[in-house]
Amino acid sequence: MNKKNSVILILLLIFFSSLQLKAQCELINKAFSSGEEIQYDLYFSYGFLNARAGKGSLVVTEANYRGENTYKTVMMLNTSGLAGNLYTVNDTLTSYIDMHLRPLLFTKEASEGKDYSVERQVYTYDGGKVSIRAIRHWNGEERFDEVVTTDQCTYDYLSILPYIRNLDYTGMQSGDRKFIQFISGRRPVNMYINFLGISSIKANNGIQYEVINISMTILDDAFANQKEALKASITNDANRTPVVIDTNLKIGSVRAVLSKVSGSRHR
Repeated sequence: MNKKNSVILILLLIFFSSLQLKAQCELINKAFSSGEEIQYDLYFSYGFLNARAGKGSLVVTEANYRGENTYKTVMMLNTSGLAGNLYTVNDTLTSYIDMHLRPLLFTKEASEGKDYSVERQVYTYDGGKVSIRAIRHWNGEERFDEVVTTDQCTYDYLSILPYIRNLDYTGMQSGDRKFIQFISGRRPVNMYINFLGISSIKANNGIQYEVINISMTILDDAFANQKEALKASITNDANRTPVVIDTNLKIGSVRAVLSKVSGSRHR
């Protein structure tokens, strides 16, 4: 093979590698649209304590991000009452994803217990690589500001929700799972979405929903319970509305249970 043909072959490999990554990371959104708003009641669990703990919300709008039309998702978790006195949680998570559900920007402002942290992750797609600039400040001090690069589709705490809402669960059996990557702090780690089966749940709006139950295994020491670092129950219909979301904290866990939903894509 002459030099000219070698150069052409390398360029073709780079081009098709780029297309493959782009295609494997892109999903068609069929589950939600701009204007969706979900309200949640929060419950805090620690040992024998299981108490109502405050309010949460999940809101989706369309927004401009660096000249690109995107989905902006904001999740807020705010504890109050007895549980709030025991362990305060005031978190705001914001995610910008493109129309193919790829993450572009994630931010998290978290006041949990006596700690206050700010995280920011910026995603850049170039060829067959994803570069993620990860920044964290903890109680006013910079912990890290680094760029990590990977050739796998990678998601954060919030962009994972649109992803799981648009997965095809047809024919899946309990124990089936799907591999992706999760950005934990400043590095990508292996993550599995585990299908736990279908059940029925009565939400706090009085409606009984048939739901798809999943858990997320995140193979990182930062999570005390790696096998079920996160859990969710989403409606087994076209909306795939998150009815219950379980999040582990440093102590105990917070469960968000749907209390009101409006602006669903499918009526």
